[in-house]
Amino acid sequence: MATISKRNNSYLITVSCGYDITGRQIRKTMTFKPDSSMTAKQLEKEVQRQAVLFEEECLKGNVLKGNVKLADFIELFFENHAALTLKKKTVTGYRGLVPVVNQALRHLRIDRIQPHHLNEFYKQLSTVGSRRQDVYIPQLDFKVLLSERKISVAKAARDCGVKENTLRGAVGGKAVYKPTAQALCDYLGLELGKAFCRETRSKPLSAETVRHYHRFLSSVFGAAVKWEMLMSNPCSRATLPSAGRKTPRYLDEEQAAQLLALLEKEDMQYKTIIKLFIYLGVRREELCGLEWKDIDFDTSVIRIERAAVYIPKEGVVTDSTKNTSSERYIKAPTAAMQMLRDYHLWQDERRERVGDRWEEHDKLFTNDFGAPIHPDTITGWFRRFIQRNDLPKISIHSLRHTNATLLINSGIPITTISARLGHANPSTTTKIYTHAIKAADAAAADALDNIFTKPRKQEPAAQTA
Repeated sequence: MATISKRNNSYLITVSCGYDITGRQIRKTMTFKPDSSMTAKQLEKEVQRQAVLFEEECLKGNVLKGNVKLADFIELFFENHAALTLKKKTVTGYRGLVPVVNQALRHLRIDRIQPHHLNEFYKQLSTVGSRRQDVYIPQLDFKVLLSERKISVAKAARDCGVKENTLRGAVGGKAVYKPTAQALCDYLGLELGKAFCRETRSKPLSAETVRHYHRFLSSVFGAAVKWEMLMSNPCSRATLPSAGRKTPRYLDEEQAAQLLALLEKEDMQYKTIIKLFIYLGVRREELCGLEWKDIDFDTSVIRIERAAVYIPKEGVVTDSTKNTSSERYIKAPTAAMQMLRDYHLWQDERRERVGDRWEEHDKLFTNDFGAPIHPDTITGWFRRFIQRNDLPKISIHSLRHTNATLLINSGIPITTISARLGHANPSTTTKIYTHAIKAADAAAADALDNIFTKPRKQEPAAQTA
């Protein structure tokens, strides 16, 4: 039932529409301002008519309630949407974007945010000086401090709850953000002001990072549309900076062979990890998520059905793969399976040496005491390995690109490669690896040239009787 309240020369009509998922009553309102020429009787009838019409529209779901500030709605989004539908790593990443979004847009109601607000926000993110941040530069030699206390960087990172790569940066003298600096100082019993020097920096964000903010906001407004608080998503009409097209970095056949040869003198675990990236073309989190029950030694098939990701304050946790198509079976080459057999024996020996201190997990790759390996530990090791051996500057993900490129150059069908990589659609593979496909196409053209321009053998002349 609608209620009517007179306010000066207008009327406020309120309709109760039940309760939302947080238990709060949903009220929708409209303001009716009558024509001043109406008689008292006409006015009474018209106000009642407007109330009935408005209530009918509310019951049909045609009236929306979006007078919520963006900052408040974002919290509802995390509580009632993100926690139920998004991966933990995605939620963590989105949480990190909230302070910057709130600084620019928190005061606006979600029903009043228009594409031009978003365009201006994206422009600010892309402009020098639009985002000022305090960083902390080490003033002490933390490498010496940790060494004197016989603490490894990996252990310090675990104890501090900081990513190992980030902590290695601080130990190497690189600037870090306050939480990392404070955690390290608390761990070592140091004063922040004496161990670090604070410096304010500002820099533009890359187009890809700006697009990440856009994806977050689009997800937020998408939830508002789904909950019938908005008619449409303003992000769908916003203008984004061009991300450009980057050619993926990869190793050619000769460089890949060189890398494999150099790995032979490395630690058994890291040698196995890096070789598997090249043999299988899996993502980093997928490799970290592998368990021994996923390896079928009889058929040489490896099952990919989970990922291991790092979540602050939770540590390394098991999550689902990137999407449903990422759950797949990969036929592994003979060399990879033999390597895994050898690695299994090596891991059993290490477990026996550690004894009761070993954490029992089925994970293939672990730290020194059996706990799941931190994905960043692999990234950091590979970066140092590349520098140590003066190899092309590539990342762990470049090994996935290497696997795909080598398969394309070998003439393997795109559909097969796409399935092995876990892409949702072969068109994704085609788009990413245009460079390799073009090279393979050029090789095919050269092969045809060789076929059709090859000199033909002369037929022997017929002999006359």
